[in-house]
Amino acid sequence: MPDGPTLGEVMRRLEDVRTDLKDDFRELGLRLDSKVSLERYQLEQVARDDALKHLVERVRGIEEAREQAAQNRRDEDQRPADRRAADRRLIFTALIAPVLLLILTVYLNAQGAGA
Repeated sequence: MPDGPTLGEVMRRLEDVRTDLKDDFRELGLRLDSKVSLERYQLEQVARDDALKHLVERVRGIEEAREQAAQNRRDEDQRPADRRAADRRLIFTALIAPVLLLILTVYLNAQGAGA
């Protein structure tokens, strides 16, 4: 009896190898079909970058609008304080300063410094 495989066994083994290769190629084809092409990936990347830029610009615009609104509120709150300070200066220069000068003049005249 010869030690090597018979012709029928060799054919069965070759058929098994052929079937395994066929299955492997089918699986490889399915895996390749599920992959994204480089062009599509790059287009999706560009679209994602554009969307991100748009979102960043929108957020920046919202932040600037909020900062502007806060600055306007601070300015509006400061106006009454400035008005009150101006009113105090006006009261001092229009009423208190002349009264003090009148009192000083009367005092100096009473002391005889005017003569």
